[in-house]
Amino acid sequence: MKRLKIIIITMALATTAFAQGVIDVHSHIITPEYVSALEQENRLMDEGFPLPKYDVKGHMKWMDETGIETAVLTLAAPQPSNADVVRKTNETAARIKKEHPGRYLFCAALPLPDVDAAIREAKYALDMLGADGIKLATNVQGQYLGAPELDRLFAFLNERKAVVILHPHRPEPVNREVMMQTPLAMQEYLSETTRAVTNMISRNVLARYPNMKVVVPHCGAYLPLAVPRMKSLTPVMQANNLVGDIDWEANLRALYYDLAGAHSPEVIRMMLTITTPGHLLYGSDYPYVAPQVLTASLQRMKDYLTSESDLAPFREMILWKNAQWLFGKTGEKSIRPVRQAQDRQAHDMPATTKSDAAAMIVRIAEIEVYPQYLKEYLEFANEVDRLSVEREPGVICLFPMQSEEDSTQIRILEIYASEDAYQHHLKTDHFQKYKQGTLHMVKDLKLPTMRPLDPKTMDMIFKKLKDNK
Repeated sequence: MKRLKIIIITMALATTAFAQGVIDVHSHIITPEYVSALEQENRLMDEGFPLPKYDVKGHMKWMDETGIETAVLTLAAPQPSNADVVRKTNETAARIKKEHPGRYLFCAALPLPDVDAAIREAKYALDMLGADGIKLATNVQGQYLGAPELDRLFAFLNERKAVVILHPHRPEPVNREVMMQTPLAMQEYLSETTRAVTNMISRNVLARYPNMKVVVPHCGAYLPLAVPRMKSLTPVMQANNLVGDIDWEANLRALYYDLAGAHSPEVIRMMLTITTPGHLLYGSDYPYVAPQVLTASLQRMKDYLTSESDLAPFREMILWKNAQWLFGKTGEKSIRPVRQAQDRQAHDMPATTKSDAAAMIVRIAEIEVYPQYLKEYLEFANEVDRLSVEREPGVICLFPMQSEEDSTQIRILEIYASEDAYQHHLKTDHFQKYKQGTLHMVKDLKLPTMRPLDPKTMDMIFKKLKDNK
């Protein structure tokens, strides 16, 4: 009876966490000072469309209605020219975060293109305002991310292990006639984002400053198409001394992606050709889209993350766990204790009451490999499985098997001690090396999570293994 009660409470905990735990990494703060400054500069329509109105009360009302626990605020586009306005916006965001603990994080804007001033503002925002990261525009007055003069800024952000959220701005220079025919948000924003990220990759910015974590907006823009093309053309470019060596693995490992905009199961599957499930994040783009549209969009995401069998294992990761991990070092005081306190208060039960077997994640990965890559893939798989079992206490079993009838069919029995152990595994260097190195080798991948029919038997199995050592 006691065990039944624990199971019921555990299910209730999971349901509550899903309903209340969404973290939105893509929302914008638009202050009166910011709007006034743009008006004085005659730049209110720089991006080709009017700025929406923003107020905290309306934002929190929408968050409460949709079950969003925490939103990450960043400054909208365009970038104001006045550094004082940037400072005031950052201070306003810090005040909002302080007044609503657990509900807001913020990434500070910087007064670029002045690199020295940007470093000073980043230091002030991180040290004095408690910023959770930094927001960077794809370009400011034609100074694009990836430009050599920004290396000093990236070195500082790398030293501080900063989370960096990117956002597209109007390209510079811009053909206004083109912008009038197709508004920026419909197409050029995607080009801008892709341009800025590929600039950084081509100069190994992300590889040279590996402590930064960079969030790419709008479902990765065109990167799922651009990255394979860049890889294929790199030898030609190198032969003509146009680019140097590119560390693809290290560059791509630093990138995370929010799903603001036109997300869908198909889009997520395409994004998984260049990244891993642990790097996908929910984003709304509030207040640029009507609240009712955003509500329907979030519900649609929840629906297909439940119904699509290949994506269902990543539902909570995408909706909140990946963001919680990403901002954990800077945002844990704002996110984690709030969630834990709410759960304990609601259910009056510590999180450690489940049996070891009930807490385990058991999965049989079903993988089909392209024949021409089979030998290379097996080397990657054997290495990551061995290192994971050797180095990670929470990885109980990673046991790869190959079908005798069809050697391209690989099955891997995966057993993790807990959800936390699985999340930690996804972030390890050896798993990231395997994932990035084999993306082009895998023809098909299914990750069905298995539910033990009798957890007591699982306990007996592991006890027997221990006794027979």
